[in-house]
Amino acid sequence: MQRRKFFRAGAAGAIAVAGSQLGATHSPNQTTEKELIEWRVYEMAWGGNQGMLLDYLQNTLQAALRRNGATQFAVFNEYGNSNPVKLHVMIAYRNASAYLASQTLDDDAVFQSEATEYDAVGADRPLYTRFSSWLMNAFDGMPQSVPADPQAGLFELRIYEGYSEDATRRKIRMFNESEVQIFKETDLDAVFYGDMIAGPYRPALVYLLQFDDMKERDANWSKFGSHPEWNRIKDLPEFADSVSNIQRIFLMPV
Repeated sequence: MQRRKFFRAGAAGAIAVAGSQLGATHSPNQTTEKELIEWRVYEMAWGGNQGMLLDYLQNTLQAALRRNGATQFAVFNEYGNSNPVKLHVMIAYRNASAYLASQTLDDDAVFQSEATEYDAVGADRPLYTRFSSWLMNAFDGMPQSVPADPQAGLFELRIYEGYSEDATRRKIRMFNESEVQIFKETDLDAVFYGDMIAGPYRPALVYLLQFDDMKERDANWSKFGSHPEWNRIKDLPEFADSVSNIQRIFLMPV
């Protein structure tokens, strides 16, 4: 879509300007710092107050984490009628130190005050049953996540599991060397690519794509499938058996 290409161009321009400003104080040989990306999945309790949880996540928690070094925070519903209802949260941190700093918010007086109602929820009316948390190191080929397009109506989370650590390392190399660029050329707009370093599916890599809708999603994946570079590399022996299972979850922005 032309609108998304315009959005990407604007983001790239902003990054270029920021880079020129940073160049005055940073060595030209310094590499871009890789983000640490956290993905949370909240499974709602039966009858849980989803509105209260959303308010806490989008306002109280997001603001506190951004004060402590988070660079992105986005909340998603699952596409369709999931049962139980699940909320997905993507949080990007500028580095691992920022992530660790965000785990202790006891000294954040604003957060402590704004979280009072959330913390007062009793055991008789829980908001969620449990939430899981995955951690991913951003790929070398895309060390920083990009902002989700505010007009995107559909997101696709993909989890590529490997049968061994080496298999996943080889698939990540395939992305860094070729697939990241092929995705760009076929309008498969990635928000992030990450190597799962903590979570339930290791060894695995995870990435998030954004689209206008399912029609655009299908069309762009079709372009990827027919891309000559993809058809050249997909059967190379060095990348054989690098993915043993693929999970995909369709999401909508909240």
